[in-house]
Amino acid sequence: MRIMIVDDEVIIRTGLAQVIQWEALGFELLEPAASAEEALGRMPRERPNIVLTDIRMTGKTGLQLAEEAKRIVPEAEVIILSGYDDFEYMQQAIRQDVSDYLLKTSRPEEIIKTVLRAKRRIEERWAVHSRDLFKNKEARNRLFERWVIAGDMAGMDQELQAGLLSRLLADRENGEDGLLQIVLVAAEGWDDAPASESLLLFAVENMLGDLLVYCETLVQDKRIVAAIRCKSGIGCDSHHFRAVMDKIERMLKCSLFVAAGMPVEKPEQLPESYAAADYAFGYRALLKEKMVEYTAVRQRIGGKTVCTHEEELELSSILLDNDAIALKEWVGRYIQSQLDDPQMTLESLEASVRSVAVSAHRWLERVMSATGRGGALEAKPTHLQLGRGMAPRDALFPHLYSVMTLYHHRYADGKTTHAQKAMAYIEEHLGGDVGLAQVAKHVHLHPSHLSEVFKKETGMTFGDYVTKQRMRRAMEILSVSPAKVSEVAAEVGYEDVKYFGQIFKKYTGKTPSEYRDKAGSPTNGE
Repeated sequence: MRIMIVDDEVIIRTGLAQVIQWEALGFELLEPAASAEEALGRMPRERPNIVLTDIRMTGKTGLQLAEEAKRIVPEAEVIILSGYDDFEYMQQAIRQDVSDYLLKTSRPEEIIKTVLRAKRRIEERWAVHSRDLFKNKEARNRLFERWVIAGDMAGMDQELQAGLLSRLLADRENGEDGLLQIVLVAAEGWDDAPASESLLLFAVENMLGDLLVYCETLVQDKRIVAAIRCKSGIGCDSHHFRAVMDKIERMLKCSLFVAAGMPVEKPEQLPESYAAADYAFGYRALLKEKMVEYTAVRQRIGGKTVCTHEEELELSSILLDNDAIALKEWVGRYIQSQLDDPQMTLESLEASVRSVAVSAHRWLERVMSATGRGGALEAKPTHLQLGRGMAPRDALFPHLYSVMTLYHHRYADGKTTHAQKAMAYIEEHLGGDVGLAQVAKHVHLHPSHLSEVFKKETGMTFGDYVTKQRMRRAMEILSVSPAKVSEVAAEVGYEDVKYFGQIFKKYTGKTPSEYRDKAGSPTNGE
């Protein structure tokens, strides 16, 4: 509970502040004010619960202060201190709805008793108010959710709107202006148990209501939806708002994340601000910032959306090796490269992640086809789940791991394991080293043993199989690509283009150029 001392005599105000142990009595002593004007200027921000003021001061009197303070903080208790034992003052104080009247000559014990009586009256009102709020909170929440979140204002008249957002819209009719804005606040740092999570959100919501003058809140979907008003600048970007967030973190020993929608002028536009805040909230798991504004992220143009050929080759090699550790590291590097792009958006990141999933599916189809099981894909990989607020790597790694384990645990087992692994490796590395020694090293067999097993299980020699796969790939490229013959040769592992041409004609009966002409593919010449 906060108390403010107001007196234009420095000896009196400092004496009252120091003689009485306010903190021990359960009070937060605000900085004493040297005039009624100073006190009134600070009240909207500091919102004292009790005001202890001199009755006669330079400028406005304590009675004038009491009258105007009631308009700013209606629930505040005002205690008047006077050096004059005058019945007329007492009558006027009563008319001004002053809580108590004390002489400056009163002993500290009398002042303490009077202040504690005021504290008790406030706590009793709070208890009644809490019971009323408990009864009406659910109904208010439903209306708030219907209006601000769902954007349904049908049948909601202006009186109901004003009642629902009474604090937010207070004083607007008196010329107090300011932009309205929706901010979404998430909190963490307490126990992960659901009860602790709910309690933390409840505590943060209460402090927001205490520290922000113009604010209406709702706890929804494990976050606080707060409608705020800021008289200067955007609420989330204002010094005062950031100071409030810092204070809540210090007091509750928690960590907050804030997503701010665009500022709007009219209450009817709050659903638009909420939609913008909800979009900005999607960056929570992606950015290091504790506060993200829609006005900032909407300016991004988007990062890359497609997994590159080089990245796909690296991924294919890892999937074929059945290396979970390497896969996790690859996913981490891939996602981080997207997050480091200042133009990355939620949409471009999702497209990029889905592109990787498609690459993994293509790999599975290729290795199944290479091992003669193109039509045997009975089981399907798990569906890629990209949930709200989920870190992309937490979604992508399990999906890729399911593709990898599906192949190695279901389709690459049994007596043909070594031959299948060899064929799959060849399929993914046709442009590189697919010699017997290299492939044997990959499948952990001696080259001569692999050669024997391969012939027995496939019916052809290892060398014939490699040539067949290289020619098949070359025919595919020549049919659809305008690449030079030398480029095609390199793509399937031949450095000598003349030798490649000889092998190709022997295998197909046509030169590469003749085969392309028949296929009707465009050409870049050679």
